[in-house]
Amino acid sequence: MVPTKDISRVAAIQTVTSTQLGQNLDEAAALIGQAVQDGAELIVLPEYFCLMGNKDRDKLAIKEALGSGPIQEFLSSQASMHGIWLVGGTLPLDCGQADRIYNTTLVYDPSGARVARYDKIHLFGYRKGAESYDESVSIRPGENTPQTFMAPCGQVGLSICYDLRFPEFFRAMGPVNLMVVPAAFTYTTGSAHWDVLLRARAIENQCYVLAAAQGGKHENGRRTWGHSVLIDPWGDVVDSIAEGPGIAIGDMNLQHLRDVRESLPALKHRTM
Repeated sequence: MVPTKDISRVAAIQTVTSTQLGQNLDEAAALIGQAVQDGAELIVLPEYFCLMGNKDRDKLAIKEALGSGPIQEFLSSQASMHGIWLVGGTLPLDCGQADRIYNTTLVYDPSGARVARYDKIHLFGYRKGAESYDESVSIRPGENTPQTFMAPCGQVGLSICYDLRFPEFFRAMGPVNLMVVPAAFTYTTGSAHWDVLLRARAIENQCYVLAAAQGGKHENGRRTWGHSVLIDPWGDVVDSIAEGPGIAIGDMNLQHLRDVRESLPALKHRTM
């Protein structure tokens, strides 16, 4: 049983990930260290923090079996070295198919033990003019239900990027204190919808939302929106960062969360 406390400091790491795995891990380690120096106890890395390849299928070359591989070793060692809860953005896991992977979030506790796993179930697709994306080319959708884990800030719900557009997915987590969203929103969709969707998820579920994004122009030509952020249960922004590598960090206050739910008991008023 993990004891909860009223104040927990949490951080979202923002990167502009390259095509080089080693370089990306080094940059993630530096930002994790900076967040720890600033007092973070739970840290979230962005989607694809380990690689943004030149082609969709480049990630297949670094896929790992669950429980082994340099990316998982990196995440476990960072969690144990700093004594933090680490939500490992996403990494490519073997899905049993030669030409596809699971896009997976793994969570590690302060001892370095893996405590949760979520395989992304909603796969992004977008086509307008010359801009086109289809994650199903290289990713197999997860078959898991919404996943949560217990941390000192209370129950935490896991999601990945495109999941953000499906409010029923977040509602199915049940009441949680924090929802985390590792993401790599495109500049086009992010500039239009990122902020309003994140604030909506926080307001309708009366919880904190911590979103860690890719944010900038990548080697492969893709431009991501960034704007990593911590939002409180009233929908107010606690901290955020625009573009470029950096950290959004702030305190989760569980008394504030309780006050919001008591003054406006929307979760109790639900009839469906």
